[in-house]
Amino acid sequence: MEPLRGAGWRPVPVRDVIIKVHQRCNLACTYCYVYQHEDQSWEDRPAVMPPETWRTTVDKLARHVRRHGMPQLRVILHGGEPLLLGARLGELAADLRTALDGECDLQIGVQTNGVLLRERMMAQLRTHRVKVGVSVDGTKPDHDRHRVTHGGRGTFDKVAAALALLGQEENRASYGGLLCTVAADTDPVATYRTLRAFDPPLINFLLPHANWEHPPPRPDGTVTPYGDWLVEAFECWYRDPEPPRIQFFEDVIVLLLGGKGTSEQIGLSPAALVVVETDGAIEQVDALKSAYPGAAATGLDIRHDELDAVLDDPGVIARQIGLAALGDECARCPVRRVCGGGHYVHRYRAGAGFRNPSVYCADLKRIIGHIRGRIAADIADLTGKVEG
Repeated sequence: MEPLRGAGWRPVPVRDVIIKVHQRCNLACTYCYVYQHEDQSWEDRPAVMPPETWRTTVDKLARHVRRHGMPQLRVILHGGEPLLLGARLGELAADLRTALDGECDLQIGVQTNGVLLRERMMAQLRTHRVKVGVSVDGTKPDHDRHRVTHGGRGTFDKVAAALALLGQEENRASYGGLLCTVAADTDPVATYRTLRAFDPPLINFLLPHANWEHPPPRPDGTVTPYGDWLVEAFECWYRDPEPPRIQFFEDVIVLLLGGKGTSEQIGLSPAALVVVETDGAIEQVDALKSAYPGAAATGLDIRHDELDAVLDDPGVIARQIGLAALGDECARCPVRRVCGGGHYVHRYRAGAGFRNPSVYCADLKRIIGHIRGRIAADIADLTGKVEG
């Protein structure tokens, strides 16, 4: 840390905070990185974040914002399933608004499976200006294969009802978008069209959390099944005359043109996200739980530590220093500034840590190369027409 600071590097303040308001979930999704992967620390934590812990969290957030003169802060209420908190979710949102609305542009979101989203809950979220992101994995058969209740029942119909509620005029401003985990054995065109039909303001495709120790499934031994899937989905989106925003595709295009990405999935922008667990533990991005037990831990606690303390954590630093955090193979790669090594979580290999290419390296090269070719051809076509 000291050599970095001596060379002029400074950490980026925490701009995104995930508050784990409820540790349990009403679903048993087959690929869940919290319940189905390596780190099972959720079992030892309180099921619900106590009000005194969330109030301390709110106070520490306000201090962090003031200390750094931050113009904006995003807080995501998360789980487990955050809507299990019920009416107290509105109380927490109200506390955040009271403490921070005068300090910065506060954006509050909730990421939910949608099953519990009903009129009464929607009214609370609307009142406190909470954006609602919903997880939905494409067509009904595909969604119902993976996103199931503890009894094994599919949830697509309930999620569709929640999205219809979000689509109503009075709730439209609260509609944050859709999160879809890519399954390489599904039809990307059908997936896109299903998601598109819900009229979301934003779609984000998420590669399943995997690493070199626990690689993702590759149907029929295909070399780049996830890259191929994304290429087909991209083409469907790119040809759509009125497409919704898709964060992953937009990021690739912006990065190819020399801009900055907006997520940890791709690019070299410094990660400025931390998680506060139900017991007050301050952790790195929770997807690290898919690597090994304790991978997300920092040893800090919001009840005793300031948020600034997390900026000295080696894992947080590694996710902020861009090219310097990449291994030799990634540092030599011609698409390194676009790919950024892929999601930090997907680089893990036992004995070598995270200084490896993404386990999705070939897939990322496939989709980046395709988008680059598509954009280059369009630019050449437009240039030719202007010159002509």
